[in-house]
Amino acid sequence: MSRADEDAEMLSVVDALDEVVASQRRDEVHQQGLRHRAVHVLVFNSSGELFLQKRGLHKQENPGMWDSSVAGHVDAGESYDQCCVREIEEEIGLSLDEIPEALFKLEASPTTGMEFAWVYRLVSAADLRPNLDEMQGGAWFREADVDNWIDSGAKQLSDVFQLIWSTYRSSE
Repeated sequence: MSRADEDAEMLSVVDALDEVVASQRRDEVHQQGLRHRAVHVLVFNSSGELFLQKRGLHKQENPGMWDSSVAGHVDAGESYDQCCVREIEEEIGLSLDEIPEALFKLEASPTTGMEFAWVYRLVSAADLRPNLDEMQGGAWFREADVDNWIDSGAKQLSDVFQLIWSTYRSSE
């Protein structure tokens, strides 16, 4: 998807309680710092390794950084769960029959880019097919390696992923 197409996506603008109050173009939502919705998915393989994506350099937020396995904005009129399933198919090529496990919801804040974000967990033995229009690529990491990466100052990991990972690890 081109940057112009991404900018033109319509997102739900929400209030402090995550209730929809309007719809607006994605670029305007970000320029104005309005609250909106997103999903992040942590995808694990049968060995317990976590897939991280390396974000495309064309991305407005966190270009070229390592991030959640799957992440995306909830479109206007779409639910978190619908977005989760759509983004998994778009970004890593998995077509799901059911919604992955919802783990927790992050509050909208500067760290999340003013996004309320539901975080999901998916365990899959299927081969992932990263969409290279969406990301530069990806790799599998052991949980301990992600912990060590963050503990060592993780400049290449997005801030929101670091928040997600610390919340995930503290809830295990």
